[in-house]
Amino acid sequence: MNKRRIVVAIMLAVAVVTLASWSFFRQESDTNTLELFGNVDIRQVSLAFNGSERIAEMRVQEGDRVEAGQVLATLDTRTLALQIAQAQAGIEVQEQVLLRLKNGTRPEEVDQAKADVASAQAEADLAGQQLKRLQNVEKTAGEAISQQDLDHARSRRQVFKALLKNRKKALKLAVIGPRKEDIAQAEAQLNVSKAELALLKHQLSLAELKAPINAVVRSRLLEPGDMASPQRPVYALAITDPKWVRAYVTEVDLGRIKPGMSARVTTDSHPDQSIRGHVGYISSVAEFTPKMVQTEELRTSLVYEVRVFVEDAEDRLRLGMPATVRIFLENHRDVAGAAQ
Repeated sequence: MNKRRIVVAIMLAVAVVTLASWSFFRQESDTNTLELFGNVDIRQVSLAFNGSERIAEMRVQEGDRVEAGQVLATLDTRTLALQIAQAQAGIEVQEQVLLRLKNGTRPEEVDQAKADVASAQAEADLAGQQLKRLQNVEKTAGEAISQQDLDHARSRRQVFKALLKNRKKALKLAVIGPRKEDIAQAEAQLNVSKAELALLKHQLSLAELKAPINAVVRSRLLEPGDMASPQRPVYALAITDPKWVRAYVTEVDLGRIKPGMSARVTTDSHPDQSIRGHVGYISSVAEFTPKMVQTEELRTSLVYEVRVFVEDAEDRLRLGMPATVRIFLENHRDVAGAAQ
């Protein structure tokens, strides 16, 4: 009997010590961790074409993973292709015009201008001689020359003198060559044509809708044949990195946390598999508790938003999923790190 009493006493003592130790460590854990409840949140991108045209091809579906730079959809580019061909032909014309101006007047053209001057000179000399002959006949032979014939001869001489003057100026211009201003104008027009071609090629590149970042296709909003425009999104992408849990902390606990603290996130889907995280953002503005927080004592309280960024390499967290966050406070960080 005495032995049984001793054994029972020892067992009671062990139970008391165990219970006290468990209670002590639980209280210590409660003081070294802060438990919050929130929802998984991620960033989203709505992608739309920069121009208005019919959609030719849609290459990905909902749930597909896409990489930065991957082509997701394309537009009908037949009209742009024709405009580009037209612009290239216009550039070739402008290049030939500029080349002709830079090369100046051909020697054959100068020779032709000289021949025109000589011809005009001969005509002017002949007209002068005819007028002089009529005047000499009237003076020496005493024959009457009509005033009409004299006027006609004088007019013919003036016409050929003016023609000779014009031919000489044309020869001078042919020798000098094109004006610098004309060459500059041709160069400027060529640059305008090249800029128009570059704009058309840029518009052609915008006919491909590319993923701006690694993401997951959340929604496919248009189909081939639909008219695209900058106001109509084609895809909605979910950016899986970074990913965080949005939770809310009361003013009492606000002073216990700060950015950089380690944390662990669990969900009802995987309650025994926690995900590593850290406190990345703490709001500086108080707000009333959102409707998603159902704790009665917090419904009318002022709280602060906290974002706990997670390292979800296995992609277990989904947008809007409820999650439990345990933040390891400053005096427990090392122990928590060792446990992880």
